[in-house]
Amino acid sequence: MGLLSATLSLARYRVDGRIPDPFMDNVRERLKNFMIREIDNDPAEKSSGWTCFESPYEPDFDKANLVFGTHLVFSLRIDKKQIPAKVLNKHLHAAVAKRLTQTGRNSLTRNEKQELRDEVARRLYVRIPATPNTYEVVWNYEGGSLWFFSTQKAANEELESLFSKTFRLSIIRLFPYTEADLTCGLTDDQKDLLQQLQPTVFKKEGTHA
Repeated sequence: MGLLSATLSLARYRVDGRIPDPFMDNVRERLKNFMIREIDNDPAEKSSGWTCFESPYEPDFDKANLVFGTHLVFSLRIDKKQIPAKVLNKHLHAAVAKRLTQTGRNSLTRNEKQELRDEVARRLYVRIPATPNTYEVVWNYEGGSLWFFSTQKAANEELESLFSKTFRLSIIRLFPYTEADLTCGLTDDQKDLLQQLQPTVFKKEGTHA
């Protein structure tokens, strides 16, 4: 769920390091360098990159309002295309029949079928519009914390990879374990004990293992 939704799903991160001055100029430039690339009318299956919170489908980081108090607000957008299996099989069958007619053969090799399948898929990807998904990012750049409004594994992995490439800063996802390790000032002995902890399994009364 997004930032302005009635219900929220979010992952929390700690950001290590700072962006050099001029701060906002560098932020805008880096966001522009890794901005979402449109893949409609393109054979690409997937595209991911940054976009603007207020205008996710027409991003313009030169004009976008990114700063809200001590926070930066922008979005990660992931565009994907998916070809229904039956559609792919239909077009592949027609392509195989055409190739057999052209060559006068009765069958194709496995490699030939795979190459033809890839060619058909590329043609279809050009014709299929991408489905966009946007996930908001709220970055407290003074406090070194970041909220990402998704708990989907694939989206979080995309965020972690793209954020590192864009800003050349590391981000650490905050779970109870990482929060205790990073924020509680533990001694080495306490950290050793923390690593030995095991999760507790809670069961309702009357249930049996």
